Amino acid sequence: MAIFSVFVVNKAGGLIYQLDSYAPRAEAEKTFSYPLDLLLKLHDDRVLVAFGQRDGIRGIKFVVLADPRQAGIDSLLRKIYEIYSDFALKNPFYSLEMPIRCELFDQNLKLALEVAEKAGTFGPGS
Repeated sequence: MAIFSVFVVNKAGGLIYQLDSYAPRAEAEKTFSYPLDLLLKLHDDRVLVAFGQRDGIRGIKFVVLADPRQAGIDSLLRKIYEIYSDFALKNPFYSLEMPIRCELFDQNLKLALEVAEKAGTFGPGS
């Protein structure tokens, strides 16, 4: 399972935080010569887009792009909200509606994404 990206959007619709957490597997470098022999294949890959908006903060939206088979997206959105309120809103240097630039927020969000990808869900004590 994979969680590809996390976005936080303010009430004006501006992107205030973006994290791309999915790193594709490294492949060997390919070189091409002219003419190119291309073979196009159709892929039925889909991405699940989950939106979260908490009642405590009107207008802030959390968006998670994930594999449709990823379990526990609702729990992950709650955890992201908890991390946002703990490390961004309680930061005295952070202004609402401004981009989030907080190292503790980054670290805890990356840790939460790792836990979500490995476990699939969050328990009540996480």
